[in-house]
Formats: sequence, C-alpha cells, structure tokens
Amino acid sequence: MQSAPSVRELTVRSVILGGVITLLFTAANVYLGLKVGLTFATSIPAAVISMALLRLVGNSNILENNIVQTIASAAGTLAAIIFVLPGLIMVGWWQGFPYWITVAVCAIGGILGVMFSVPLRRALVTGSDLPYPEGVAAAEVLKVGFGSAEGKVENAKGLRMIIVGSVVSAGYALLAAMRLAATDVAVSFRLFRGATAASTSLSMALIGVGHLVGLSVGVAMLFGMLIAWVGLVPMLTAAHGVTGNLDQLVNTTFRSEVRFIGAGTIGVAALWSLIRILGPIAKGIRSAMAASKARSAGTELPLTERDLPIGIVGGTILALLVPIAGLLWVFCSGTAIASGIGPVILGTLVFVVVVGAIIASVCGYMAGLIGASNSPVSGVGILSVLGASLLLVLVYGHGGTPEQTRALVAYALFTTGIVFSIATIANDNLQDLKTGQLVGATPWRQQLALIYGVIFGSLVIPPVLDLLNKAFGFAGAPGAGEHALAAPQAALISALAKGVLGGDISWNLIGWGALLGVGTIILDEVLRKTGKMRLPPLCVGMGIYLPMALTVLIPVGAVIGHYYDKWADRGGNPEFAKRMGVLVATGLIVGESLFGVAFAGVVAVAGTDTPLAVVGDSFEKPGIIIGLVLFAGATALLYRYSKRICQAA
Repeated sequence: MQSAPSVRELTVRSVILGGVITLLFTAANVYLGLKVGLTFATSIPAAVISMALLRLVGNSNILENNIVQTIASAAGTLAAIIFVLPGLIMVGWWQGFPYWITVAVCAIGGILGVMFSVPLRRALVTGSDLPYPEGVAAAEVLKVGFGSAEGKVENAKGLRMIIVGSVVSAGYALLAAMRLAATDVAVSFRLFRGATAASTSLSMALIGVGHLVGLSVGVAMLFGMLIAWVGLVPMLTAAHGVTGNLDQLVNTTFRSEVRFIGAGTIGVAALWSLIRILGPIAKGIRSAMAASKARSAGTELPLTERDLPIGIVGGTILALLVPIAGLLWVFCSGTAIASGIGPVILGTLVFVVVVGAIIASVCGYMAGLIGASNSPVSGVGILSVLGASLLLVLVYGHGGTPEQTRALVAYALFTTGIVFSIATIANDNLQDLKTGQLVGATPWRQQLALIYGVIFGSLVIPPVLDLLNKAFGFAGAPGAGEHALAAPQAALISALAKGVLGGDISWNLIGWGALLGVGTIILDEVLRKTGKMRLPPLCVGMGIYLPMALTVLIPVGAVIGHYYDKWADRGGNPEFAKRMGVLVATGLIVGESLFGVAFAGVVAVAGTDTPLAVVGDSFEKPGIIIGLVLFAGATALLYRYSKRICQAA
C-alpha cells in the first residue's frame, strides 16, 4: 500500500480547534437563524481563524487547516435543524428540548448525511463541472494564506485583496449595526390591480456570492424573483382585494401562498435534477465500490481518491437504523398513536433511507450549483414534511381525535428533523470535498472530520435552543412572549404538517408551482439545445421561494463578476486578474461572516437586538440614503482597486 503522506492532515490539534470553532459558531447560528431565518456559512471564517491561530503555534500546513474548516463547516449547516425542531414547541408537543433526544436527532441524521454523500463525490465533485462557489472560495483562502507565507508575489497580492474586501464588508456591517447605515431597504406599492414590494438586504456577502456562482445562476434567480414579485404577488393580492396595511398584505401573501408555489417549483426541479444525475450517481457508486475492492486487494490508490470504504458506509447506514427506531419508539410512547406503532416505525425507516438518499443527491447538487449557505434546504424540508405527513394520512386518515392528530403532526415533524439533518450535512459535505480536491486533501479524512463536526455541533444545539425558548419563546407557540423569536421556517413547516394531517392544505398552490417547474424545465432544455445561456430550474425555484431581500443582490453580483471577467480577458494576465476577482468576492463573504459571529456574541450578552446602535428610529431615512451611497460606492471602489492591482502586476 502507498505510504502515509509526510504532510500532517487529520491531527489532534486540528480536531480540537475545529471543535471549539464549531461550538461557538453553532451557538451563534442557532440564535441568528431563529431571529431572522438565516444562518451564515462558517467554512471560510473557520479557515481564516485556523490559519491565524495555527501559524502562531507553528508547523501548520494547508491540509491541516482544511481539516479545521471541514469540521467547523458543520456549524453553518447542522444549525439549520432549527428550521424544524422548534415546530414541536409551536404545536405544543414539547415544552423544552430533551437534551439527549435532540442530540441524537442531530447527530444520527448528520452522520447519515455524510454516509449518503460519500459515493456522490466522484459523481458530483470530480466528475462534474458544478461551480461549488463556497468550496472554491475556501480553497482560494487556504491557497493564498499559505502561498503568501512562501513569499510568492501573486499570492501576497491575493491575500491583500481578501483582507481589503473583508475590511470593507465588515466595516459596512459595523455601520449597519450602529444604525448609521441601513441593513435593508423595502417599499410596498400598488401594481396593476394588486400590490407588491421591492426590497434588498444591503449585504456585501451576497454580492460576493453572486460573483462566485456566475451569470447563468444569477439570471435564473432573477427570473424566478420576477415571477414571484411582478407576477404572483400582484395577482394574488388583487384576488384578495387591496385593503388595509399594504406591507402586511404583501408579506402575508408571499409567506402563506407564494412560498408554497415556490416549494412546488423546487420539488419538480429537484426531481428533474435527480433524474439528470442518476447516471453519474450510479457511476460514482460503482467507482466507489471498485476503488474499495482494489484497495482491499492491495492496489495503490492516490490519496486524493480514497473515500471511506463503501462497506463501512453501507454498514453504518444500516447500523444507525436501530437507534432511529428506538428514538421513534420513545417519542411515541404513551401517546395517542402508541398502539400498533411498530409497522409505522418500519415504514418510517424505509422513508428515512429512501428519501434521505434522494435528498442527499439533490442537496449535494444544489450546493454545487449555488453554494451550501444559499441552497434552499428549507424547501427540501417542506417536501420532506409533506411526504411524511402524506404517509401518515395513508395509515391513519383524517378522521382521528384531536389528540391523535396532534401526535401525528409531532411525529411527522420529528421524522422530518432526522431527514433534515441528512439534507443539511449532505448539502455541506460535497462543498468541503470540493475544497479538499482543490488543495490535494484526502477524502476519507475529510469525511471523518465532518463526522467530528456533526458530533460537536449536536452537543451544543439543545442547550442553546432551550435557553432561547426559556428566554424568548417562539412566535405562535403556547405562552410565547412579546419578544418571541420568529423562527419563520419552523412555523411554515409545522403549518404544513397541520394542514396535511388536518385535511385543510391548499394543494392547488403546490400544484401551480409544479406546473411552473415543468415550464421552466422545458425552457431550460430549449436553451440548452440552442446553445444559449441556461436557466437552471432549481435556481428559478429558489428565486420564487426566497424573499426578494435575500435574492436581488445575487444577480447583481453575478453581473458585476461577468463584466469583471470580460475586462480580465482583455488584459495581459487574464487568469491572475480573474483570480483577484474571486478573492475580492471571497473577502466580501469573509468580512461579513466574521463580523456576524462577533455581533451574535454581543447580541447574546447584551440581550437586545441593537446593542451597538448610536442613533434611534428617527435616523431611518438618512440611514437608507447613507447606506445606498456607501454600499454602491464601496463595491465600485473595491473592484476598481482590484483592477489597479492587476494592472500593476
């Protein structure tokens, strides 16, 4: 067998440092996710912190730091379990979060997510041209950090671009936290016979994401956004009648109707994406089995092609079904559905395996297309809870007692929690493996490292959830206080479960979304055959499903990146110039992410949403003007600075 590499990779200190970062970032993500419905990606901030700390210790290398970011990446994704589990509080089933049960849901689902995504590496990472924006950005951060230490001029300039971009984005985020500049701009207005809104979050990280994902994805998201806000919202508000508070009408229509249409579009697009990649997935599984067989026979494989053996992957999946069955049994014990629950649990295990494998494939594909942090896993959660609820309806029907219906809703949410953990980690694992591919890492060591990250994150999620539930509560839950956390995704998913099992869900909305998905698929295929720019159906669905404030700047960033690359092609060193553009975008993500971590800590300690505010509500209008001018000006100057650096090279 090939000897072990001389460069250290999966070390004790990398696991410890990755674990500490995971614990801190997970706590911050849980709070922010419940407050505003968003979490931040942790891979890049973790890589930056890791390089800074391990360089002080000495004798660090790029692969060891890659392991740290792999472990810590679990904090940005596993925390998305908050989009499901608070639903159990909202429906009145739990009063708090049982520690070991919550840990087990997160850990078992997360480990299954790693296992399901192992055979997908060859299909979706090494054997595809998916952009993996965050994986590429993390690799660039690692390369630049270590390249500059070797005294390479280009890497030193690249590191400078990351630092400058980070300072600019963090600086704007600081001004926004002080309320001297706006964090978002929104206005509702009449359109046609209805009403709609225009909004944007002034987030420089979204500009960076748009640059990294490219023009095709950006245009597809813009197309979906226009369908939602120029078509669906005005049409539906006109049908309801434009009366009362315009903001409330528009927001309610979007949350309660348009997002369900978007979920239907995402569902059809996800199934189509799965069909498209079935061939590569099957090839990847065969390749993984062949590699495992060759390795067992003593054949030397390159370190960069060594995954966890397929036998261990399959055995782990089967072994984890036993504790899942135990969890489901304990969850149902003493409830109105406890009698005869055995066959239902067996059916649930099949559901977890089948749907988990499908979701791992779809989420991995979406992460490769648009990035793990922007991939709409909450849309996948919607489809999962629909599937789980429908299976329960087939067994129990709609005619049960209120106690039985409430127990079935809780069971559907609990099952979705397990599947959701699979989705979030599969969404993240392939992004990490792309980073590893670009820096020459060993896949099985990264896969093992992510399992460590899942365990670290699982240990801290329950106490943070419990603390926030006791301090604030969740909107819509029994006894929730005035300052209850919104937990928007959990509210939507629990409402879906109640709607299906209660028999009052609007299937027509999901059906209209499915038809939109079919139309988008046909349009994309026509564009593919004519050689024109593509409109990825999943991205169109995301544009419909996500709020405009989180969507509109991604196309803007994509357009900026497109014209920047065209400028680079006209220069003497286009590859260097394009790389500087990628690092500008990376810096925008790094700065805002690191500030987000620090600000979350300040918020948690201060107990107020605006601990850094230096002005009051009366400064809102000047803050919007200042924010728009500063945001546009800083972005323009930053890219201009990058061009100047390239011209001086």
